[in-house]
Amino acid sequence: MPLAQAVAILQKYCRIIKNVQVLYSEQAPLSHDLILNLTQDGIKLLFDAFNQRLKVIEVYDLTKVKLKYCGVHFNSQAIAPTIEQIDQSFGATHPGVYNSAEQLFHLNFRGLSFSFQLDSWTEAPKYEPNFAHGLASLQIPHGATVKRMYIYNGNSLQDTRAPGMPLSCFQGNVYAESVDVLRDGTGPSGLRLRLLAAGCGPGVLADAKMRVFERSVYFGDSCQDVLSTLGSPHKVFYKSEDKMKIHSPSPHKQVPSKCNDYFFNYFTLGVDILFDANTHKVKKFVLHTNYPGHYNFNIYHRCEFKIPLTIKRESADCQTETCTTYSKWDNIQDLLGHPVEKPVVLHRSSSPNNTNPFGSTFCFGLQRMIFEVSKLASLSLIEKWS
Repeated sequence: MPLAQAVAILQKYCRIIKNVQVLYSEQAPLSHDLILNLTQDGIKLLFDAFNQRLKVIEVYDLTKVKLKYCGVHFNSQAIAPTIEQIDQSFGATHPGVYNSAEQLFHLNFRGLSFSFQLDSWTEAPKYEPNFAHGLASLQIPHGATVKRMYIYNGNSLQDTRAPGMPLSCFQGNVYAESVDVLRDGTGPSGLRLRLLAAGCGPGVLADAKMRVFERSVYFGDSCQDVLSTLGSPHKVFYKSEDKMKIHSPSPHKQVPSKCNDYFFNYFTLGVDILFDANTHKVKKFVLHTNYPGHYNFNIYHRCEFKIPLTIKRESADCQTETCTTYSKWDNIQDLLGHPVEKPVVLHRSSSPNNTNPFGSTFCFGLQRMIFEVSKLASLSLIEKWS
């Protein structure tokens, strides 16, 4: 399940599920999982840092929840989750693995792991082996109780990866598996999107099939062209003002427009498309990386884009490098060179009297594109100059 869907569910039941924390690494957002911590329920939802889909469910406080398997409780106020109870509920598996650093025994099933707390620190030497650097297969002592439980996909918690999005999560939406920026001789010319959708079976969800198809949109496409290609947007937003217009070299930049340009917002694609108010043709694309700590975080799904960059090197022909959703701004500058002009500082807030807790971002213009860069030095979105 995508992060945005999980957050929407928790928001829907905010009167029941309270005090949810969002945990992420500010300095290295791709090095650590995104976590939704349900503090009152003792549950953590761990999302993959790259594709932002649910990877692991951790129950770290079993006293706050009742748990059952095949309709039978194995953890409740009346039933303690001991090793004997787990064996009775789930059956046989491989012997437990002892981790001396954590003072925990780990009992692993396919897609399910239990961590058992020892009754006392004095028990540790009896079960600590003299080989395998403190890790070995052992029998878990009787009476040990579960401290944490993990639910995941696959055979190993350490090697688990977030699976593909289930058909039940599509809910009639179309998602972008990847987005390629198309270029011609002058620069970016459009987008090629590889899209995923749940096909329609004979009225039964189990019969639905995943559909994969490609669509392309270009600068100059009409509003009707985009609707035919991508379908209806989730929202249409009319610009009340153009804060970047003052930086345009055009001599008519101060002339007020009688009409407002408007965006098609495709939240599940991670893409915005801007149309000219007079011609109703595409004039800008915005691709969102959805990094935590950005003002628009969790409004859009992450856009997995690839942008070919033309690199001119001395005594050599032009070469092409690729900029992706995970590129660092320092790396892009090494390839394209430093911008001649200073960046435009972009302030965002919900109203004039509010401040943005995440701070400002900086917009740099290179090769007919605008790169919005946060303090994490990671690409946030790209645009074509209007």
